[in-house]
Amino acid sequence: MTQDQCERLYETCYMRVFSYIMTLAKDRSAAEELTQETFYRAFTRQREFRGESDEVTWLCAIAKNLFVDEQRRAGRHGEIPEDLPDHAKGVEKTVEDQDSSFRIHMILHELEEPYKEVFELRVFGELSFREIGMIFSKTENWARVTYHRARIKLQERMEEV
Repeated sequence: MTQDQCERLYETCYMRVFSYIMTLAKDRSAAEELTQETFYRAFTRQREFRGESDEVTWLCAIAKNLFVDEQRRAGRHGEIPEDLPDHAKGVEKTVEDQDSSFRIHMILHELEEPYKEVFELRVFGELSFREIGMIFSKTENWARVTYHRARIKLQERMEEV
């Protein structure tokens, strides 16, 4: 991969990889560091890219592995992020949205895998079902079904609360 190709890959994929890691790490500085490490690994190990998926999926798989390794080393578990209010809304709506958002994050935090990660990849990481399936080494249909089941589980648990 030439320097121009590396720069193009970085410019076109940085935000998607960073967003994906943010859904996992829920910490901006950790996400920035892991994103940089992801691209470093990709550039230094480019021969490992077999072309069986697109570049973003490959980068997200590297990022996921780095995140899991970091969590194991640190012995940590992710924390629920606090959402920033949208000042364009009224105060009542903001408080209501924050409460609802917090409840969703609490339920999502307790959701079992792979439902939790698939939901986060789809909603927060904005990945396609095909990309999600590739990250898990599963089919696109598996990703669709798993996401649908995650949504149902979240809705059921929201109604219980």
